[in-house]
Amino acid sequence: MYENIKQQFAEIEQKLSNPDLMKDQAAMIKISQEHAGLRRAVSMILDLEKTNQSIQENKEIMNNEKDSELQAMAEEELVNLEEKAIKLQDDIEEEVNPSSPNDKKHAIIEIRAGAGGDEAALFAGDLFRMYARFCERKGWKMELIDSSTLGIGGYKEIIFTAKGEGAYGLLKFEAGTHRVQRVPETEKQGRVHTSTSTVVVLPEAEEVDVEIKLSDVRIDTFCSSGPGGQSVNTTYSAIRLFHIPTGTTVSCQDQKSQHQNKEKAFQVLRSRLLAKQEEERMQSESSARKIQVGGGDRSDKIRTYNFPQDRVTDHRINTSWHSITRLMDGEIDEIVTSLKKAAKEESKKQ
Repeated sequence: MYENIKQQFAEIEQKLSNPDLMKDQAAMIKISQEHAGLRRAVSMILDLEKTNQSIQENKEIMNNEKDSELQAMAEEELVNLEEKAIKLQDDIEEEVNPSSPNDKKHAIIEIRAGAGGDEAALFAGDLFRMYARFCERKGWKMELIDSSTLGIGGYKEIIFTAKGEGAYGLLKFEAGTHRVQRVPETEKQGRVHTSTSTVVVLPEAEEVDVEIKLSDVRIDTFCSSGPGGQSVNTTYSAIRLFHIPTGTTVSCQDQKSQHQNKEKAFQVLRSRLLAKQEEERMQSESSARKIQVGGGDRSDKIRTYNFPQDRVTDHRINTSWHSITRLMDGEIDEIVTSLKKAAKEESKKQ
């Protein structure tokens, strides 16, 4: 079973051991990515083979062993082994046949304050901390790319990467408009306010994924700014990229040097262009992006965080979870896995 995948993995390992490969950096990156993409699948295949062997051994004990106590133990263990084998089979199928070719990539997450003024910016900050804690719990590395802060402690916009195998495949369901209902700290009469923030999730693109001609990009430099728009330095270290063919604009000012800001800005630009290619593959780029992002309006929502009722509701699958403090602390595994499962079941119907 899956001998072709194991053979493919062995051939890739053989290529990686070839010293001539070091001379071709692009080929080296591509083959290394293929190796990383298959490594987890091969590990699960080996685990499945070991589990199937144990299943066979337990069946032989049940059929041939005269000791009733050993038979009962083998039968009990067999139930657990067969459940494990089924799950491994499903996991392997998902690993080798992902719903999107980008599912195994790292993710770039963009959070922006929507309707609700200062409270929307504070909520954007809360969502950022929720995803940061989620990344920490998953053992993923998180890197800040760019941010625009408000003095009250929130964000007008924040962009960061979640670096972990399969991060995009899991986090892509977070894309859309998130709505919060709570009493703001500035509300003196105890009234519940409604605010929104939008989340965009992009697959992190490598240079081999998207080719960008420098002649197609206008590069502007400007001074980095802090809360309220004041200049935080007098050097033109901030970078703004304008991709002429698509009209895509990317700004980056949070890194320490102009070179670093430029590098991060191109990283985001590549990822946005890759996301557009994927959206076009799935149909129309513009309509898909509207579905994903929305306009930040209160009525255009995928999830509501209701603090007075201690409840988070995802409207796409009509499911609610309680203990909102725990969820906002990054314990959202049950939410993202429920969405992933629902999407998988929906794809089977089509």
